[in-house]
Amino acid sequence: MEHLLEVIYLIAAVTFMLGLKMLSKPDTARKGNSIAAFGMILAIFATIFIYRDAHGMHLKNLWWIFIALIIGTVIGYLMAKRVQMTAMPQMVSFFNGMGGACAAIISIIEFGHLEYGMPEDFSSKITIILAGLVIGTVSFAGSMIAFGKLEGKINDYCMPGQQFFNVGLLLAIFAASILFGTEIIGGSAWFYSILGLSVLYGLLFVFPIGGADMPVVISLLNSFTGVAAACGGFLYDNYVMLIGGILVGSAGTILTVAMCTAMNRSLLNVLVGNFGGGSAAAGSGSTQGSTKEISLSDASVLMKYSKKVVIVPGYGLAVAQAQHICHELESILEEEGVDVKYAIHPVAGRMPGHMNVLLAESNVSYDQLIEMEEINPEFNSTDVVLVVGANDVVNPAAKTDPSSPIYGMPILEVEDAKNIIILKRSMKAGYAGIDNELFYRPKTYMLFGDAKDSLTKLVTQIKAS
Repeated sequence: MEHLLEVIYLIAAVTFMLGLKMLSKPDTARKGNSIAAFGMILAIFATIFIYRDAHGMHLKNLWWIFIALIIGTVIGYLMAKRVQMTAMPQMVSFFNGMGGACAAIISIIEFGHLEYGMPEDFSSKITIILAGLVIGTVSFAGSMIAFGKLEGKINDYCMPGQQFFNVGLLLAIFAASILFGTEIIGGSAWFYSILGLSVLYGLLFVFPIGGADMPVVISLLNSFTGVAAACGGFLYDNYVMLIGGILVGSAGTILTVAMCTAMNRSLLNVLVGNFGGGSAAAGSGSTQGSTKEISLSDASVLMKYSKKVVIVPGYGLAVAQAQHICHELESILEEEGVDVKYAIHPVAGRMPGHMNVLLAESNVSYDQLIEMEEINPEFNSTDVVLVVGANDVVNPAAKTDPSSPIYGMPILEVEDAKNIIILKRSMKAGYAGIDNELFYRPKTYMLFGDAKDSLTKLVTQIKAS
């Protein structure tokens, strides 16, 4: 039976890797997620029914285990079904925090067992326990603050000298953990002191980080949770838990680096830069001139008689729930012989892939979702670019204004197109809190109003013309 369990764990680990690989492409992501979920279910039930301890005993308290599984499944299912796409980053942060909390709770429980038994390998086990405790607790506390910030319930907070205080606090946690692991200090009081310091560090670590950087922070905390889960795998000699944790940790790290690259910023700059959010950063901050508005009838005629139209979706599209009407606009234009594509920036929306998933919901073809590197050379042959709710990812200040916080960030070079129509509610700055000089360019036209309402009227106008 032990060998059977190992084989099942191997199968589950393979499904994790296969599922993660399939998540890299929009057209296989759903299937990949299902495959990985199946592997996790297989590993869970194999552990419940097949696992035996050193004394040949099966798991106990099965009723409690199944009650917890049922409650967790129902809550998770309802949350996932009801969440809006605009709130997806918050849910990811919340679920990630729960993973960190689980890792920390495992460490707390196993410390009780370890303290009671005092085995010969105490030093090696306490090291793993402390690593899981600290990393899991930081991930949990930080994720909860990130969740609150994305929900708009928690504002940025930065006390004088906080970064130095945070570094000192982190060093104190490391020092206490080393002393505890080498048995220079010991006992429950010191253990829970380390727990308390980890909670405090997790809170203060995320509090000062600006709102525009929260997706990077969520990804980083996700990698922390993976590492904490891997510690549990080491602790229990559980290969599937170890491999799953390593995969989550490495994937989160790669995603964090990819997002930093997409914003042309270092991870250190993200963690100490306080970019965006409540106290908006400012570039030059000055108005570049006057804007030109365009009527619905003129916009519809311009788009209908174009040869090529590129739609740039942003968070405003998600807020307005306008993805379906946007797809209808695309379909109508294609019926008129217009070549329509979507330009996707790596950090459009609130997290990588946000726009891809949103548009896939409305049955937009995956082939029409073009990444930044591929679409940028096409803008100079594009008749109309329709920017729907995007702001910072099309801001030319990233190339022209060295004083701008986004200077050097790769952007969608929509200014090269023949005409740019921007759908916005108002002239309010984007998520990063920076004025967009694109609005004042000669080829740019503003169409103010709710994105869904404006697109609906555009569709009506094009049908009527």
